[in-house]
Amino acid sequence: MYGEGAVKNMEKAAKIWRKNRHWLIGGALGGIGGFLYWALVGCASGSCPITSSPVMSTIWCMLIGGLLFSAIFSGKHSKSSSGKGAGVPIKE
Repeated sequence: MYGEGAVKNMEKAAKIWRKNRHWLIGGALGGIGGFLYWALVGCASGSCPITSSPVMSTIWCMLIGGLLFSAIFSGKHSKSSSGKGAGVPIKE
């Protein structure tokens, strides 16, 4: 049904998704949150550098969302003696 090239491209896309899913999901959620923040709260005077523009608000919140989401859900942290993540990355 699909050509060999299409299957390889889908495998590459799946590999990229598995590797970067935390960044992508966090960025999407952050972007939505940033736009909603601009729309609902925003900056009436226009003097706020981030929240006065929907583009800047969305971009900054995408970056912050991607960073936070990948830091929280990456799963590459060592375990403390209590069994909970200590937040220290494991060297590979």
